[in-house]
Amino acid sequence: MPIKVLIVDDSALMRKHFSNLFIREGFVVDIARNGEEALSKAVEFQPDCITLDINMPVMDGMTCLAILKDLYSCPIIMVSSLTQKGAIVTLEALTLGAADFVLKTGGTVSRDIADIEAPLIDKIHALTNAVKPVRAIRKVNSTAAPVPQNTSSSRQVDVVLIGVSTGGPKKLEQILTQLSPQFPAPIVIAQHMPASFTSALSSRLDGICPLPVMEAGNKTKLKRGCVYIAKGDSDVVFSKSGQDIFIRPVPSSPSFLWHPSVDRMVESALSCYEPMNMVCVQLTGMGYDGAQAMSKAFKGGAITIAESEKSAVVFGMPKELIEAGCASFTLDSHHVSGKLNALCR
Repeated sequence: MPIKVLIVDDSALMRKHFSNLFIREGFVVDIARNGEEALSKAVEFQPDCITLDINMPVMDGMTCLAILKDLYSCPIIMVSSLTQKGAIVTLEALTLGAADFVLKTGGTVSRDIADIEAPLIDKIHALTNAVKPVRAIRKVNSTAAPVPQNTSSSRQVDVVLIGVSTGGPKKLEQILTQLSPQFPAPIVIAQHMPASFTSALSSRLDGICPLPVMEAGNKTKLKRGCVYIAKGDSDVVFSKSGQDIFIRPVPSSPSFLWHPSVDRMVESALSCYEPMNMVCVQLTGMGYDGAQAMSKAFKGGAITIAESEKSAVVFGMPKELIEAGCASFTLDSHHVSGKLNALCR
């Protein structure tokens, strides 16, 4: 069965470009010019996925999203602007239940479409569990030798590393708000996002979590009980000076497909920490980012947690770690905070 996509946008040109793109991909398409029209079209057309513009007349995307949650259930991808205001509104949409977002860069419509068409198509395939594989999927090679089952909680944990992509903001809110206020280790997070979005995300999480949350926008000394969000559109690396360990943003490396790169973060952390004193968490997301480096950490003695297929918005990233045989625990996302509290006492 072909994938059915409902395009909700007040721009006739945007609707035309999206329609042409989706039809070329083999999707069945319907359109709505505002949120009010989208509500009736969703019930009639019964799409597998909806692209939803935020700024529209009659009924805006946020109001439409809030009603759609109870009216019709399918993955919704927000079409947002690359601005600080756009980031804040989009993060609110993700916490309300939107599955993901794509960005209009602020240029011409044709330029915007050219920039986002490949990731948008990939997101639709991933979110609708289509047969077509996501681009650039790579399997992590597992060694033939047995790997250790690193499940002991009787160890010192010096750092927690979290990798996440599609569906991440809501998962991070779910996990970080349930951590102990006395959490004893620093937490460093690589969430695939642009820079304006990681700043907004860290500010939002800082306001609702028991631990301080900040964006790692400069060289920063890691402190126990603090949460650091890697700056978007860059990668995060670790360095050591005496007994102190620092993180800092560096230009994104073309050797890695997604940014901030989870693999690069974990690889860099391994140069500063003993694997036995690390906990790595692989949450929802497309592709394989993080699986290679987390597998290496696991084989060195790190504890690794992979989100379960049941709770993941997209099972790609955690699935890669599990299939490599390098997940100490496979947990629904609402059990991750409890496990972290138990491991890091």
